[in-house]
Amino acid sequence: MKITEVEVIHLQIETAKPIQDATISKPTSEKGTRAQIFLNIYTDEGITGLGISYPSPGIQEVIEKSLKPILIGQDPTNIEKIWNEMYWQVRGFGRKGVAFCAISAVDIGLWDLKAKSVNLPLYKLLGPYQESVPVYGSGGWTNFTETELIKEMTDYVSDGIPRVKMKVGKDFGQSEREDIARVAAVRKALGDDVAIYIDANNGYYKKQSIYMAKEFENYQVGWLEEPLIADDIDGMAEISKSTTIPIATGEHEYTKYGFRDLITRGGADIVQPDVGRVGGITEWMKVAHLADSFNLPVAPHAMQLVHLHTTCATPNLKVVEYMNTSLEGDKIWYTEFPEQSNGMWSPYIDKPGLGLELDHYSVSQYRIN
Repeated sequence: MKITEVEVIHLQIETAKPIQDATISKPTSEKGTRAQIFLNIYTDEGITGLGISYPSPGIQEVIEKSLKPILIGQDPTNIEKIWNEMYWQVRGFGRKGVAFCAISAVDIGLWDLKAKSVNLPLYKLLGPYQESVPVYGSGGWTNFTETELIKEMTDYVSDGIPRVKMKVGKDFGQSEREDIARVAAVRKALGDDVAIYIDANNGYYKKQSIYMAKEFENYQVGWLEEPLIADDIDGMAEISKSTTIPIATGEHEYTKYGFRDLITRGGADIVQPDVGRVGGITEWMKVAHLADSFNLPVAPHAMQLVHLHTTCATPNLKVVEYMNTSLEGDKIWYTEFPEQSNGMWSPYIDKPGLGLELDHYSVSQYRIN
């Protein structure tokens, strides 16, 4: 089997409301957008792999100009070989960031294709540890009113999900009292039996994080995510030592080497690799095993329909992110996809690969040329 073509597809829809977190500037429009980049990896045997990436500027160009030329003619099942060649292809400009998002998209597509070639769901090919995984309802954006925030959190619980995540660090960390009041309001609305995770999206400074963590300890917070900018690993380690709340981070880290530094320097109590950034499924699984060797749990960031498969093969899984904002797009991009039930989530057992198929109408309707 040989790769014959690689096609990149960029889709975008308009939504009713934009979203904002600690370090996203105030929205300039009343409307929001959701977008996704996909790629089809075609072969001479008629099997096609589906890759998925973020809609960041430059990703499509890296795929088409730097990666596609080395993919054509390759055996797509030689994933480690191809990954290594892609890594060296972008060495001068892509050790982190956009180029690695492009590599991640291709790698996801290769794994989808390989699983399809042996007629197995991807999680079965990876070697499952479990058939279903726990999820948490993620959202709680800083531009939500307190009423909107509580409704979203209670809606997740009403859907059977006993774990939720909300944003803090409002206004680039300048609204400390409001952060505390919003966490208190959500805890009061949900009661004591629902886990609450909070995400600062890099919005605090070190001393501020330590102070805020002490305040958040009063509300049974399950983890504090990304209190600092991702590069301040030593600062993250100091915060971890100063609070009983576990520090979760990793969504902005790249490759096993980045996670080696993050873990060995004590910067993460909960490791959060993102399959769309870290280097795809190939590198994601290595990071999960690395975390396991340090007896640390994994709670991946976003890319939920891919993480559904990788986490079924992860014994040190804590929980999987399940986002309303992602579901908005998923309901349009795909013909169908599995949804959670009572806080647990299972892949399709009778569909090979990721079990996902792009809706042809949506591709024609929402494609950006």
